[in-house]
Amino acid sequence: MTRTGAALASVLLAAAIAACGADFFGPTPADAEAFVAEAEARLLALRQDAARAAWARVTSPGGAAVDAAASAAAALSAAEGELARGAALYDGLDLPEGTARKLALLKTAPPAVAPARPPLAAELDALLGALEWAYRAGAYCAGAGEDCLDRGALEETVAELRDTDRLLDLWREGRAGASSMRSAYERLVEIANAGAAELGYADAGERWRSAYGRPAAADLPAELDRLWGRVRPLYESLHCHVRAALGERYGTALAPPGEAIPAHLLGDLGDGRWPGVRGLAAPRTRGRGYDATRALERSGAAPLDLVRRGERFFVSLGFEPLPASFRERSFFARPAGREVLCRARAWNLDGADDVRLSTCLEVTGADFAAVHRELFRVHRRWAHRALDPLFRTGPGTWLPDAAGEAAALSVTPAYLVELDLLDRPPGGGWDVPFLFRRALDEIPALPFALLVDRWRWRVFAGEARPDAYNRAWWDLRRTYQGVRAPAPRSEEDFDPGSARRVAAATPAAGDFLAGIARFQIHRALCAAAGDGGPPHRCSIFGSPEAGARLRALTAMGTSRPWPDALEAVTGARRLDASALLEYFAPLAAWLDEQNAGRSCGW
Repeated sequence: MTRTGAALASVLLAAAIAACGADFFGPTPADAEAFVAEAEARLLALRQDAARAAWARVTSPGGAAVDAAASAAAALSAAEGELARGAALYDGLDLPEGTARKLALLKTAPPAVAPARPPLAAELDALLGALEWAYRAGAYCAGAGEDCLDRGALEETVAELRDTDRLLDLWREGRAGASSMRSAYERLVEIANAGAAELGYADAGERWRSAYGRPAAADLPAELDRLWGRVRPLYESLHCHVRAALGERYGTALAPPGEAIPAHLLGDLGDGRWPGVRGLAAPRTRGRGYDATRALERSGAAPLDLVRRGERFFVSLGFEPLPASFRERSFFARPAGREVLCRARAWNLDGADDVRLSTCLEVTGADFAAVHRELFRVHRRWAHRALDPLFRTGPGTWLPDAAGEAAALSVTPAYLVELDLLDRPPGGGWDVPFLFRRALDEIPALPFALLVDRWRWRVFAGEARPDAYNRAWWDLRRTYQGVRAPAPRSEEDFDPGSARRVAAATPAAGDFLAGIARFQIHRALCAAAGDGGPPHRCSIFGSPEAGARLRALTAMGTSRPWPDALEAVTGARRLDASALLEYFAPLAAWLDEQNAGRSCGW
């Protein structure tokens, strides 16, 4: 038995003695310090084992690598659950701030935790695995003998498809497998609630909300509503214009004014985005625009060149160059002759200098922006080598993720001019079409993230019973998004299972907060760089002042509450949606013109 296990056992024994009336003074601050030290050592070793096994799976998918990665992940998950229960035993002690914060991180680290009974922990892991498998294995096949599409191929298909019958078939097929997830999800809720109660929470939803630290768990819903109240008018304007465009293309019988939009017309894949309207509702570019993909192709760029330019961006901000081993051990493009898993991910395999990036880049403007976000994650993981293990990850990482997205916002025409990819920035006619495309990626995802967690909070609290899961889901989708099911649905269906966050049983409120924070961070970085122009044209390339703010964030990790980290970058301790509204202001004005005389809302 490890010293951590022995400490936990002794505390449990002492608690049992106290319950029988014996004179027992409980765990001491010294016990808590010892517990945290052992927990950090144990988690560091397990996380490195899991990372190495996961890397092997990414670079050699299938066979033994899959089994080894699953085994290492299960060992880490079991330890996190055990340590979360152990951390709860020190509640109420007067502890140093760092120790108290580490205990709080331990209590909230695993998304779901089972009660202290091994069979339930094993069952919870099996349920999580089954839900994830059902989500990832879902195929979209519109008829017998037709090819099936994975999610990536489906997004490309629905973005171009204009046959509403085919769109509806794909929408139905994409949710057919989710119905099998219902019973597993119901059982997961039971176990997660029991585990949360053992840790002192009312239910698993309260445990999730407590992970955000500030505001308190009870205040988080009101804070989300405050921020959403600021953004909702912009969303409603976008919704109104998109619905009108869909009505023009497909007829107002399918997309009636003043009503919710049928989800299949949006190309809804369960992630809150609208790929199906990209080519229908976009404004036309007036004057000379620009094409980042074409500019990169003209330069003869290869995937590695995208990475090199991205590295140059961060060096220009004052970041230390990444270790030479970074390029040697990473992969940036799909290798010839062997399979890899291409989902972009930043790694640190030894907790020190072995940082890597796995991604399959294509020479496109979108991938060039994305590589800046991923490189920031690599720099962040590398900077964390100086932090205690418990401060390297955890529920507070939504804010650093937002900072990475803010870095990607600096991939603007002005930046491309600095890289000699463009001769000069485009004229003013480019702004609104550019902002419209970005808004389709950014804005609909915000209410979706809100409703995903609102639904789960109701489920965890027993307000949405299993016999009303689907009805509660669509009620929230209509309320927050103005989106409705395009075909009759029943409680035999489990449409929430098409959402990645639901299938993975991970919180989504951080996605919403990050969606607000990335623009607030971008505005602050632009101010530090001395750029007083429109925020959507600002790039912080070459600004050590802006870089110093980003580096302060990376150095902090989760060692401080997120308001402290936000203040280090922006000077403010509260999230402010006005930066997002400023960024999209030209689009908002254009939408108001387009929507004049239309019946908006739903």
